[in-house]
Amino acid sequence: MQNQQYIPAQKLLIPADKKIILVGGCFDVIHFGHLRFLEQAKEMGDYLVIALESDEHILHYKHRIPVHKQTERAYNLNAIRHVDNVIMLPFLHDFKDYLQLVQTIKPHIIAITNNDPQMINKQKQADVINAQLIIVTNIIEPFSSSTIIKNNFT
Repeated sequence: MQNQQYIPAQKLLIPADKKIILVGGCFDVIHFGHLRFLEQAKEMGDYLVIALESDEHILHYKHRIPVHKQTERAYNLNAIRHVDNVIMLPFLHDFKDYLQLVQTIKPHIIAITNNDPQMINKQKQADVINAQLIIVTNIIEPFSSSTIIKNNFT
């Protein structure tokens, strides 16, 4: 298990001899739904990489301060046995930035949940590198970081 800081245009340490699965997200308050998703994603291949969004991303897109800083979220994720590598992202601005990330990692599979709001963009990214986009699980209700935060911190 390892953490890496993603710097665009720099190489990442990703094994070439493994079937790579890429997932992305904030993982701010890890819950049962996250654990099931990561477990099922790992079953798709050999090496699970998490592209971990920045604190700024949470602030900008989720309109809240993260409960855990990115380094703390990376630490928590690395404690999960299904996770092989956590890539800590800077604030990525657009499709081009995420496409560059996917081209750097070169996963065989991009794993998502059903109703992923970025499904269309992730399919385009998968197509560029000849990867598969696979829905590994539905969103498991009532587990949601936003709901947990709202119910416990407000």
